[in-house]
Amino acid sequence: MSQPRAEYPRPQFVRPEWVNLNGEWQFEIDRSDSGLERGLRERELTQRIVVPFAPETELSGIEDVDFMEAVWYRTTVTIPAEWDGKDAVLHFQAVDHDTTVWVNGEEVVRHRGGFTPFSANLHHVARPGEEATIVVRARDTHRGPQARGKQSQLYFNHSCLYTRTTGIWQTVWLEAVPTVHLKRPRITPDVAGSSFHLEVPVSANKAGYTIKAALKDADGEIVSHEVRADLDLAPRLTLLVPADRVRLWDTTDPHLYDVRLELIDANGNVVDGADSYAGLRSVSINGKAILINGKHVFQRLVLDQGYWPESLMTAPSEEALVRDIELSLAAGFNGARLHQKVFEERFLYHADRLGYLVWGEFGDWGSGVGNTDKDNQQPTASYVGQWLEAVERDYSHPSIVGWCPLNETHQLLHDRITQLDDVTRAMFLATKAADTSRPVLDASGYSHRVPETDVWDSHNYEQDPAEFAKQMADLVNDKPYGNTGGPEGKPISLAYDGQPYFCSEFGGIWWNAEKAAAGKSGNSADSWGYGQRVANEEDFYTRFAGLVDALLDNELMFGYCYTQLTDVFQEENGIYNFDRSNKLDVPRIKAVQDRQAAYEKD
Repeated sequence: MSQPRAEYPRPQFVRPEWVNLNGEWQFEIDRSDSGLERGLRERELTQRIVVPFAPETELSGIEDVDFMEAVWYRTTVTIPAEWDGKDAVLHFQAVDHDTTVWVNGEEVVRHRGGFTPFSANLHHVARPGEEATIVVRARDTHRGPQARGKQSQLYFNHSCLYTRTTGIWQTVWLEAVPTVHLKRPRITPDVAGSSFHLEVPVSANKAGYTIKAALKDADGEIVSHEVRADLDLAPRLTLLVPADRVRLWDTTDPHLYDVRLELIDANGNVVDGADSYAGLRSVSINGKAILINGKHVFQRLVLDQGYWPESLMTAPSEEALVRDIELSLAAGFNGARLHQKVFEERFLYHADRLGYLVWGEFGDWGSGVGNTDKDNQQPTASYVGQWLEAVERDYSHPSIVGWCPLNETHQLLHDRITQLDDVTRAMFLATKAADTSRPVLDASGYSHRVPETDVWDSHNYEQDPAEFAKQMADLVNDKPYGNTGGPEGKPISLAYDGQPYFCSEFGGIWWNAEKAAAGKSGNSADSWGYGQRVANEEDFYTRFAGLVDALLDNELMFGYCYTQLTDVFQEENGIYNFDRSNKLDVPRIKAVQDRQAAYEKD
C-alpha cells in the first residue's frame, strides 16, 4: 500500500528536510481509560491501524464506531542520520481530543483540542541516527463540555450529528530544524500600501543574526529586505511591491507571490530557511458592506462540513480536498463556511490558489450541559486557547476573509452574566487581538452576545420562497431577520446595530430521488432535511431559485451561505451525494447563482 496522505502538511511554511510518519502503527482501544495503569505505555499494542485515519473509519482498518474513552498508538522510527547537528521536531497536525505523547519513555508534550496542531522538540530524548519509540494516548470522552463539532454524543448518528472521530486524524511527521531557527511567520497584506508586513519569530535572538525575506513572482525576485534578528523577539519586515508588479488576489485572479525566508548568522551563513507564499488582498467594512479589495464582491458561500463516508473528518486523499472546492465552484459558489471543524491546512492552500473565499470556524458544538434556557451551554476556557491556535495557524491564508469562533449558541439573555457570555466575549476579543485585518462574527446565528461584533447574521430555513423573501426584506429598515429561539419570544440575542448582514444558513432543501420514489415524504432516522420535502427534482430547482433570488435581489445583503455542499450520512440536503457523485443538474444550480447580485454595484 502506498503511504496515505503523503503530501507536505504545512504548505505555507515549508522546509526541505522532513519525514512523513503516516502508515501502519500499533494500536489499542482503551475503553475505560485504564491503559496507563495496565502498562500500555510500555508494551507492544495488540492491533494495527493506518494513520492518519481515525479508528472509526473504514480506511483506518479498524472501523469501530463504539465509544472509546482512550486509544493508544505506538511506532518506532529512526531519525535520519543526515540531520546531524539539527533537532528533530515531532509534529501532530490534529489529534482528538486530549493527547499525551511519550518518546523513548519520556513525556514530550500534552495537548488539549481535536482540531489544531502541536509539536515536540526531541533533542533531549532522541538525536539524528537514533531510534525514537513514539507512544500516543488520546482521550476522547463523550461526556461533559468539549469542543466536538458535529460528533454525536449518542451511539447512533442523529439529526445533524455524525459518527465520532477519535485519536489521530491528520498527518504525523518529523522535521529537522537548526538549534536556532525560524518560527512560523505572520504575513499581513497591505493593499493600500502595496506591501506585505512580515512578523518572523525566532527561537532565540542570537547576536549578529539577521532575517532576510524575499518576494518573488513568475518573473523573478521583486524585492528583498534584511533586518537584525537579535533585538526584537519577533523581527518585523516590510516588503514594498513596485506598482508594475502589483497583482491583487481575488476570486477571478487568485495570484500568489512566493516568499523566501532565511535566518543568517554573523558570518553570513544561512542557518535556516523556509518557503512560503502570500496574496495581496484586503477586507474592509463600509456601512453594511464587506468589501474585498475595495469592491462589492457578493459572497456566494456554501456550508462545507468536510466529511467523507470512508474517512469521516480526514480527507481520503489530497485529490479529495481539491475536488470539494472544484465541485463547489462548478455549482456557482465562490466560497464556503468551513462548518463546525477546523479544516486541514492543505484545504486552505488549495482555496488560496483557486480563489475560494473562506470563513474560518471552530468546532464548538459540545458545550451543552442541560436543557434549561438559562445555562444550557457552558463552553470552557479551553475553547479560547484552542481557537487561538487555529487563528495562529491560518492567519496568513488570503482565502480567509472572516472569522467565526462560535455557531448557533442559544441561551436566554437575563440579568446574570453567564459562562457563555464570558467565553463568547473572550473568543471575540481574542480573535480581534490576534488579527486586526479581518472581520469577526461573534456567533453565527442565534445568540449574538457581543454588541460590537463586526458582522450580524441569521439562520433561516423557511422553505417557502415568498415567505422567506418577506422575512429577509426588512434589512432596509435596520430590522433584519434574527433568530429568537427563546420561550415565549424572550430574547437570546442582542439587538442588531447596523452591521454588515448576511443569511449565513438557508436552504437545506431535502431531496433524495430514490427515497422519494419509494414514497418517503417525512423525516426519518436515515433521511432528513429542513421543512417539507420537495415533490420532485423540478420542484427542487424552483424552490432553490426562489430562495436564492430573495437574497441576490437584496442590495444590502453582502452574501449568503447555502446548506449544504454534500449530503452527510442521514442529512440529505446537499447539492451532491455524500460520495460526491452528481445528485442534481449542477449547471442549473450554477445558472441560478451566476447572475449579478443587487449588492454588486461596482
